[in-house]
Amino acid sequence: MSIKHQARKRFGQNFLVDQQIIAQIVSAVGPKPDHNLIEIGPGMAAITEHLIKLCPNMSVLELDRDLVTFLGEKFADYPDFTIHSGDALKVDFADFHDGRDLRLVGNLPYNISTPLLFHLLKIRHLIADMHFMLQREVVDRLSASPGTKAYGRLSVMIQYHCRVMPLIPVPPESFRPAPKVQSAVVRLKPHTKMPCVAENETLLRQIVAQSFQQRRKTLRNCLRSYLEHLEPETGEGTVVDLTRRPEQLSVAEFVALSNHINQSINKGSK
Repeated sequence: MSIKHQARKRFGQNFLVDQQIIAQIVSAVGPKPDHNLIEIGPGMAAITEHLIKLCPNMSVLELDRDLVTFLGEKFADYPDFTIHSGDALKVDFADFHDGRDLRLVGNLPYNISTPLLFHLLKIRHLIADMHFMLQREVVDRLSASPGTKAYGRLSVMIQYHCRVMPLIPVPPESFRPAPKVQSAVVRLKPHTKMPCVAENETLLRQIVAQSFQQRRKTLRNCLRSYLEHLEPETGEGTVVDLTRRPEQLSVAEFVALSNHINQSINKGSK
């Protein structure tokens, strides 16, 4: 079956057409018949048509209604194939959990990639892994180490929840239409055992966000609203040197800082 579909800018559509890259992605995912595989934004089914042969009961989530119709017709011979029409940012992915952890795959529109990642982290305990095509710059930020230019809020929060593995660089000419940026495929695997545990994840998110709003300033200047918990009058030392800059702290150090503040707040409320 063939269809002529004009990529829609409002949906951030860039269709993958490079068969070598597609084969590498399918190999990296390694789908099996008993997997709970969900593809986000299958588009023209360039990856789907290979995944479905290995996992016939897979599901897809597509926003473009024209493509929903196309997908239904293209895979009509797969009775266990399920198509969901909707916005990935508004979908409760927990509804896909049927006792089997989710395996998520997608060539994500660049304009929703970061908010979608944070949306999915809300149900990370239900996810086995995620394989996403993203803007190369985003993948660099996801995997960045402390002290590098790319290291920031996204790096800390994603690495706190997941192991990040950049896999496949993808040049612009691999798409139709070709984007103006480099892309890459990344694997995100939620930790089954957390390397470090935040006592209050909401507080951790707030501290990390506040720290990187002024990343070139010292922690003492970035976290002025928390100084009473970081520099108590008793003269007790803090867990992190406040003359350091946010970009110099590891994920574990941010967690330790958050836990220190959380304990101080709880102690003061008693």
